[in-house]
Amino acid sequence: MSKLLLTGNYAAAYAVRDAEPDVVSAYPITPQTPVIEKIAEFIESGELNAKFVRVESEHSAMAALIGAASVGARTYTATSSQGLFYMYEVIWWASGARLPIVMGIVTRALGPPWNIWSEHADFYALRDSGWNMFFASSAQEVYDFTLVSYRVSENPEVLLPTLVGWDAFEVSHTYEPVSLVEKEELKSFIPPKGSWKPLLDVGEPGSLGNLAYPEEYIKVRFEMRKASERARRIIEESLRSYSSLTGRRYWFFDCVYCEDADTVFVIQGSIFGETLRAVEELRSRGEKVGLVKVWVYRPFPYEELGKAIEGTKNVVVLARASVFGSLSPLGSDVASALKLRGASARLFDVTVGVGGVDVKAEDVIGIYDKVRVSGESSFWWVR
Repeated sequence: MSKLLLTGNYAAAYAVRDAEPDVVSAYPITPQTPVIEKIAEFIESGELNAKFVRVESEHSAMAALIGAASVGARTYTATSSQGLFYMYEVIWWASGARLPIVMGIVTRALGPPWNIWSEHADFYALRDSGWNMFFASSAQEVYDFTLVSYRVSENPEVLLPTLVGWDAFEVSHTYEPVSLVEKEELKSFIPPKGSWKPLLDVGEPGSLGNLAYPEEYIKVRFEMRKASERARRIIEESLRSYSSLTGRRYWFFDCVYCEDADTVFVIQGSIFGETLRAVEELRSRGEKVGLVKVWVYRPFPYEELGKAIEGTKNVVVLARASVFGSLSPLGSDVASALKLRGASARLFDVTVGVGGVDVKAEDVIGIYDKVRVSGESSFWWVR
């Protein structure tokens, strides 16, 4: 395997190059732009034999991929924040039409006020859309999960689109060593093109997207539900296979120091490093603290996560998303995982890092100290 110094955005572009899509379409938006610029360079230089469809908006970018995927093309796009919301209408069409599109989301706060730094509200807005959802905490994970996404999406038992999220700037624009998989090795991992039957066949013209009456509509949606449940198994198998290929161990989540923990932090994304530093500092003081980093957000690993943390006393979710009037999306899912296991752990849902505010180890330790003495189960951590 070769190793390059890459940003998270460039890692995504290299993964796309190695996955060899047929069609790429996107509209630039900060902080996603370098992903598409690098892919365009690969196409221009001949390193990637793909069609780049230039469009005037994110809505049109996804529409172009829906058309391409409908006739069997392997596809890719990337976006962020407001651009994702402009694309939102057709995102649901992609999943409803069972198209194995792969997308990158460089998470960015939503306006107003305008902000280009990281927050996960845009990512979580797709939680009910039918897309499989990964979240990466490093450039290496961006590369790896993008490749895994093609294997999952194009599996005939799944045929649902997949997205990979990663944090703006902290991951998207930060350089780190990334190990690439040789293309010859990828041939045994990513399915060959044409391994799934497309919706449209130019030799047998037809139409799609017609009106469905209630009795048929619910059947279509139920088939999506079953595909999403099958995706759980396919994701696990794909991650296991990828781990064997690369030596990098992945599962639905990573659990660090959970075996004896009385308090477990649950996070996603780039705050992993500082949270781990805080956990290790607390453990050096004799505190029994653990950490879970959730990699696979949809389908959510309710049973697996609930089993992993059911023996702890406190579960502290650090959610990087502005949410009003309810628990955070991640907090709600963790609460459900605990409830389904009948666990008695107390849940604390803490909003952190909104709009790109740094989350330091000192903040995590401060949150730990607060939950030990406070009866407040849901709060924002604002310095």
